[in-house]
Amino acid sequence: MSMAVVLDTGHKHWTAADRQEIPDDRNRYEIIDGELFVTPSPSWGHQSLTRELLRLIGDYLRTHRLGEVLSAPADVPLADDTVVEPDLFVVPLVEGRPARSWVDVGRLLLVIEILSPGTAHADRTVKRRRYQRGGVPEYWIVDGDARLVERWRPEDERPEMISDRLEWTPDAPVAPLLVDLPKLFEVALWD
Repeated sequence: MSMAVVLDTGHKHWTAADRQEIPDDRNRYEIIDGELFVTPSPSWGHQSLTRELLRLIGDYLRTHRLGEVLSAPADVPLADDTVVEPDLFVVPLVEGRPARSWVDVGRLLLVIEILSPGTAHADRTVKRRRYQRGGVPEYWIVDGDARLVERWRPEDERPEMISDRLEWTPDAPVAPLLVDLPKLFEVALWD
């Protein structure tokens, strides 16, 4: 079983600059509050869920001209000692146009992690707390095995567990994105 692990390399406190020095070996490296996490490449089901969510959210954002959804691999800097690589994340438009650099982004509207057996603990604890502390308005943990989404907001002590219809309203006066979760899981996971 592959797992997200904290690497003890003798390095006391990792930074974004340190992350840039790691050679590409097809693993995913993230730094959260100075700790280095490494995760192997995702599974087929994980990638299928990523594809379907990318399509649904991308269509919604384009229709309403609200922002852009991007996917890993992408180093997303949250602080000097925190660089995450979310499975999917939404950034707002900058003056009506897609951002051209991380400096332009300024904030994340939504972060989505799709659970893998080895990432569940980090996704639900360390990363969740970091996104909440950073003020990310919504953090979704998509659990393909349980066929549900855990929705977290900055003030939440417990997630909202959603298994039927997921509704997302970004900070704009437009109709919400509606995701039929049973259909999403059926299409993505072929069952």
